[in-house]
Amino acid sequence: MASTLVDARERLSAPARLPSFRLLWLGQSLSLLGDGFSYIAFSWITLGLTQSTLALGYVLAFQAVPRALLTLVGGSLSDKWSSRTLMKLSSWARAALMAAVGLAGLTGSLTLWMLCGAAAAFGAVDAFFQPARASILPSVVDEEQLAPANALLAVGTKVAAVLGPAVGGMVVAFSNAPVAFLVDGVCFALCGLCVAGIRPLPRPAGEGAAADGPAASAGPSKAEVSLGARIRAGLRYAFEDPRIRTILAVDAAVTFCQAGPFTVGFATLAKVDLHGGSATLGLLNGALAGGAMLGTLVGGAVGSRPRIGLLIAALAGWLAIGTGLLGLVGNTAGALATVLAMGFGMGFQGVFGLSWIQRTIDGSVLSRVISVDMVIGYAVAPLSLILCGALAQSGTAPMFAVSAAVLAVTAIGILGSRTVREMR
Repeated sequence: MASTLVDARERLSAPARLPSFRLLWLGQSLSLLGDGFSYIAFSWITLGLTQSTLALGYVLAFQAVPRALLTLVGGSLSDKWSSRTLMKLSSWARAALMAAVGLAGLTGSLTLWMLCGAAAAFGAVDAFFQPARASILPSVVDEEQLAPANALLAVGTKVAAVLGPAVGGMVVAFSNAPVAFLVDGVCFALCGLCVAGIRPLPRPAGEGAAADGPAASAGPSKAEVSLGARIRAGLRYAFEDPRIRTILAVDAAVTFCQAGPFTVGFATLAKVDLHGGSATLGLLNGALAGGAMLGTLVGGAVGSRPRIGLLIAALAGWLAIGTGLLGLVGNTAGALATVLAMGFGMGFQGVFGLSWIQRTIDGSVLSRVISVDMVIGYAVAPLSLILCGALAQSGTAPMFAVSAAVLAVTAIGILGSRTVREMR
């Protein structure tokens, strides 16, 4: 038992011994920390300038729409140029943008329309960073280290997602919103420096392009000239392979059953069904995050390579059961245990699912496939929020029941395909 634990710890910590991986981990964490800062800073300074929640909605929409529209472009350019280059340039561009907004705020010259423009520019630049950060890992660690490396990156992501808004709120509380923009700019500048220090692994002659290099081996990429042609080739690559289609479908189903149920659903569950308040809502979100982090670490420590097709079917079924139970549970302890178990499954499968994508898909189209997955998520999430908001008016049970049914059908569909079942 002790030997097994030692082996698991060794597997999980192995990527951290690589200097380039440490730089990637720190850079990505700093970027996500900056994202949390920017959300708080944009929100607080907008409300301070306008006293209007409608204006805040405009600013946040100006940020979200360009990010969604340009993600496919970001994925295409990441495959053509270099994930590392795109991450570096995006980080420094966001640093300069946040510094400019902070200085404008400190001098009193900031207006609502300047904030909208800055938010749009931030979202546009961020669209080039996100696909690149998800596709750079195969050029930094060996194939056998992808799972533990993804686990460590995911833990950093979750910690930064919690600390970013919290620390950003403290900075605003003890100073003012423009200062938060300046701190935000420092985070992105440091991220750019970390990424600039990454040194991709050497590749044997004749091997396909890594995620950090220009397209060299994938058939479609050689003939691609225009940006549109590259994007279309990425879409064909993603949707013509039944295995990748399955990954995209499962991600869409999980996003649909997470965006609404885990926001509208959790809030309604905490207030109406469990007769609690904001503390209960915080506990539910904390249980989900804690379970996901634990599942991520366990997945990264596992030495074997499970059948990914069966694993994603199991995740869909696991979440279907958990979501259905949330509509029936009548006490806080039961709800927290259910959410914790759901988070564990999501974290565990997420390590192997992303590692399969990074290991299997040709590096010359990897960023484009990842960007397709991201865009599907951007499209599904608001639909889920609207539908769940409508269903929740009749109580949480119908909303959770619909989500459970979607997940159950997804699991059955996966098991019905032999090609998908045998995915490794």
